[in-house]
Amino acid sequence: MNKKKGTFIVKVEYNQHDTYQGEVVWAEGNKSKRFRSMLELVRLMDDVMASGEMKTEDRKDSVS
Repeated sequence: MNKKKGTFIVKVEYNQHDTYQGEVVWAEGNKSKRFRSMLELVRLMDDVMASGEMKTEDRKDSVS
């Protein structure tokens, strides 16, 4: 079975409202994106693993 792997560097800058905010860098794509919650971080990483690219537009369903 050929599973995809990805390398992400997560920089946590704040811990507010019982979650983390910061920046994630996708090493293979050399792209970065800010996240406003752990849920948004996981969704960003999941999108990269599913599509092979880091989307640049903001998600409407992100939690602030």
